[in-house]
Amino acid sequence: MGFGFLSLYSVGIRDGDNIVRKQAVMAMIGIGPFAAFFFVDPDWWRRIAWLLYGVNVVVLTAVLFIGTSQNGAQRWIDLKFMQFEPSEMGKLFVVLTLASFLAVRQDSIAKLSTFCLSFVHVAIPAFLIAKQPHYGGAMVLIVIWLCVCLAGNVPVRFVGTALAVLVAGAIAATQVPGILHGYHLRRIEALEQSGNKNANYQQDRARVALGAGGIVGDGWLRGRQTLPEQENDFVFTVLGEEFGLLGGVIIVGTFGLFFYRMWLVMLGASEPYHRMIVAGLLGMLAFHTIVNLGMVVQLLPVVGLWLPFMSAGGTALWLCMASVGLLLKIRSKERPILF
Repeated sequence: MGFGFLSLYSVGIRDGDNIVRKQAVMAMIGIGPFAAFFFVDPDWWRRIAWLLYGVNVVVLTAVLFIGTSQNGAQRWIDLKFMQFEPSEMGKLFVVLTLASFLAVRQDSIAKLSTFCLSFVHVAIPAFLIAKQPHYGGAMVLIVIWLCVCLAGNVPVRFVGTALAVLVAGAIAATQVPGILHGYHLRRIEALEQSGNKNANYQQDRARVALGAGGIVGDGWLRGRQTLPEQENDFVFTVLGEEFGLLGGVIIVGTFGLFFYRMWLVMLGASEPYHRMIVAGLLGMLAFHTIVNLGMVVQLLPVVGLWLPFMSAGGTALWLCMASVGLLLKIRSKERPILF
């Protein structure tokens, strides 16, 4: 979050917009979700899992009818003081409800029917998110499903087959007219069209910004490269230009340390329910990070996935803070404090 505040302050100074103040307010509000998941026993979420699932589906459905639209997508609910994006907190609800779904079926976890039902469990909210359309968000739910299944001891052959089918389906979707929108196809084709301003402007500017930073960068607040919506999906380019390769390595290393600690919490969890929750959170946050950085360095198409803790946006930040609160709670239950 500290790296994010540095980046957003720099963007705000350059654009004349106090983005960092807005993000600080969202961070203070985010103490609420953090505390809710830190102080509430995870078993309580399991007892109300179907209620959480129902609320998640209802809210995601409501967005399609009463949500506000931006840039061709209908993902937000106007709360007057901010645009709330239900699909973000919906990811956390899917982690909790899917882990609960599989935890009560440990006796039949090796059955194909259980695996198929778990897919249906995730497919409904994923479909609603894809309808917004937000294919990146739907992909996150699929990654959560695969990670939770692996941590829940679902047979690897089931997960591997499902992954192969999904990858083949994604490739086929790019060839069948009508499945993807035109701008989705242009983003995929843009990977082979570097320098085409209409097809790949953001990623080309991101590459220029990272290259301009060199080894140690131009210095904080001295960045000159600008991108559309730079404070969101491409926030990494700000510190990449101002702190160079060294700063980028530090940020990536910090994420790596964070994910390593999550991995240790997952390995140390004795309860299958806890282990599956941590696996889902790890898959969600790691996938966001890998895809976002892949977009920035032009290895992956732009799919609208923010960088955890750093990108501007209240709902995304609340999701990250709530996830950390839940991780700390699970760790404290699995490793009791000795006085």
